[in-house]
This record gives sequence, structure tokens and C-alpha cells, in this order.
Amino acid sequence: MDLPQPLSHGRLVRRYKRFLAEVVLDDGRAVTAHVPNPGAMLGLREPGLGVWLSWSADPKRKLPWTLQLVEADGGLVGVNTMNPNRLVAEALAKGAIAELAGYASVRPEVKYGQASRIDFLLTGPDRAACWLEVKNCHFRREGALAEFPDCVAARSAKHLRELEAMVAQGDRAVVLFVVQRTDCEAFAACHDLDPVFAKALDGAAEAGVEVLVYACDIEPERVTIARRLAWAR
Repeated sequence: MDLPQPLSHGRLVRRYKRFLAEVVLDDGRAVTAHVPNPGAMLGLREPGLGVWLSWSADPKRKLPWTLQLVEADGGLVGVNTMNPNRLVAEALAKGAIAELAGYASVRPEVKYGQASRIDFLLTGPDRAACWLEVKNCHFRREGALAEFPDCVAARSAKHLRELEAMVAQGDRAVVLFVVQRTDCEAFAACHDLDPVFAKALDGAAEAGVEVLVYACDIEPERVTIARRLAWAR
């Protein structure tokens, strides 16, 4: 997936009010950027970190700048939580995720469950429908282990229960964690920050929900789903 070009580099001054960041660009300009990420962004919000911003000329936008990438732990980390669905849509179209290849139809944002929308519904002749929920992951604190979530994620736990219901009715259900960083080799649920979600993920897997984890290759020009990671239960 190509990122908006050109991206501008700067240094983070502070992230505040969850969706705002003050940044000083390399040319000395101080700007306020939209942060498209509702999570805690632990390890990615410290003042002084290098960041990459996109700029939009859309006159309807209150803030033309958007935070896209953060430089952390010697690499680039994608923090835009809108991008994983775009990445997965592109990967599905190319058949780049082997476990999800071969479906004739891929429909985004289909209503299901309790006032929810599944990220993708995959269907095809002579095979069960596949309900695919996508989760963004960018949290790492020890070794090469990616973790989700980085704060309480009650809505994500609800999604797991709804996926279980799809399995119970005879369909296939998958939760796909997209790790927007390049320095991880395995994935785990974050038991200490959200034990309810961690328990829900284990329960969903036992009920037949498939858990997939894929890491990305990241450059200032593009982000691409690249390789599967192991789930360290």
C-alpha cells in the first residue's frame, strides 16, 4: 500500500487529547497533526521521536497534517489504524495471504452480530463463508514480541464473541492482527494491560476462531503485509 507522498519528517513534541500531536518539522515549522489512533501508543509517543507526516490539500479538513509513521527502536512503526484494513484489502486482492486466498467475493463492512460490522466477508462456491476481523498492532516492549492491545480493548473482545457466533452457525471466522512494525517475530495477547481480552482471545480460538498474525515491511513510501508471525499463547 502506497503512503501519501511526499511524507514530511519531523520530531514529536507531544501527543495530546488522544488525536492530536505537536510536531516540529525538519525545516523548523511547528505544526499540529491529526493522530489516527485511539490507543495508548505506548513507546511511540515520547517527545523527540522522529515522525513522518502526510499532508492533505482537502479544504474540508481541520488539520491538513496526519501522523503516519514513528521512528522507534531503530525502525519505522505504522501508527495509522486506518491502514490495516487497506493493507488487508490489497493483500486479499493479490492473494498474498495464503490462508485467505481463493474466495470469489470479498465484501467490506458487512453488518453482523450486535450492531457491528465485520471488516471483510469472504464468500465463494462450495465453501463456508469467512468472517474476517482485522486488528492493528504496533506495541512491542520485550525482545521481538508484538502485543495487543496496549490499553483496554472492550470493543475488540466483543468482536471475538461475535466471531464465535459465526463459527457456531457453521461459518469460518478469522481474526487477523496486522503488526505495523518490522522488528517482531512472534505475537501475544497483552495479559497485564487487558486480561479480559487475552482470555477472550484464548476462548475464541478454542471455539474455532482462527488467529492469524502478519507483520509488515515498512518504508516512508509504502507499507506491505509481508510475513506470518507465530502466536505465542
